[in-house]
Amino acid sequence: MNVFQPFIEFDFMRHALLSCVCLSLSATPLGVLLSLRRLSLAGDALSHAVLPGAAVGYLFCGMSTLAMGIGGLVAGLIVALLSGLISRTTLLKEDASFSGLYMGALALGITLISVKGSGMDLLNILFGSLLAVSHQALYITATISLCSLAVLIIIYRPLVIDTFDSDFLRVRHKGLAASLHALFLFLVVLNLVSGFQILGTLMSVGLMMVPAISARFWANRLLPTLLIAVIIALFSSLIGLLLSWYSALPAGPAVVLCSAVIFLFSCSVGRANGGLARFHHHRSGALH
Repeated sequence: MNVFQPFIEFDFMRHALLSCVCLSLSATPLGVLLSLRRLSLAGDALSHAVLPGAAVGYLFCGMSTLAMGIGGLVAGLIVALLSGLISRTTLLKEDASFSGLYMGALALGITLISVKGSGMDLLNILFGSLLAVSHQALYITATISLCSLAVLIIIYRPLVIDTFDSDFLRVRHKGLAASLHALFLFLVVLNLVSGFQILGTLMSVGLMMVPAISARFWANRLLPTLLIAVIIALFSSLIGLLLSWYSALPAGPAVVLCSAVIFLFSCSVGRANGGLARFHHHRSGALH
C-alpha cells in the first residue's frame, strides 16, 4: 500500500499540499523573524485583524476569494498602522498595543459575518477549508509566496541588522528602520491573508509561528534556524494531511496539531536550547 496514494489520485489533496508548501516557504521565515523581534503575539493579532476585512468582502461578494483577500489585507494593514501609532504616542509597546486591538477585531469580524452568513460560513472563515482549495486560491497563494520571498531576499540583510541591532541601523540610516519594519509587517499581513483562505483566520498563524519557534530549539544561527523552520512546516503539512485523510480529521487543525507535537518534542530534546540539552549542560558544568 502506497501511503502517498491520496496525493497521486486526488487533485484536492495535491492542491492542499501545494498551498501548504507555498505557505511554509514564505510565511514560516517571517515567523522566525517575528519571534526574534519579540513580536510573536503580533502574528496572532494580525491573523485576527484580517477577519473584519474578510467579513466585509464576504458581505458584499459572498465567499469570493479575491474580495475577502483584499478586505483582509486592508483590515490587517489598518490594525498594524494603528498599533504602530499607539506605540509611538503612548507608553505601550507594540506587542501590548496589538493585544489590545486584536480581540476587538476578532469580535467585529464574527459579528459582521453573523449578520448575513450561516454558522458553516463562519466556520469556513475561522478554520479554513484546506481540502477545498480552488485553483484561484492556489494561484493567489503561490503568487503571494513568490513575491514575499523575493522582497524578503532583497531586504534580508538590513532587516537582520534591524532585528539584532536596531540602534546601529537608526544611527547609520535614519528613517530606514521604520520603513523596514512597516514593509516587514506588510509581508506578514500579506502571508496571513494568503493563509486565512486555506487554514482560516484562527489556524493560519499556526503554520507561521509554531515551526518558527520549534526551530529555535535546534539551531543558534539564523540561516540554519530559517531552514529548519521551513523543513518542520513542510513535514507538518505532509503528515497533517495524511493524518487527516486516514483518520477523518479536519485538515487544517491536523496540520497545526502536527507542528505543535513537533514543538513539544523540540522543547524536550532540541540540541540547541531543549530541556535535555540544558540538563546535560548544567550537569557537565556541575561536574567540572
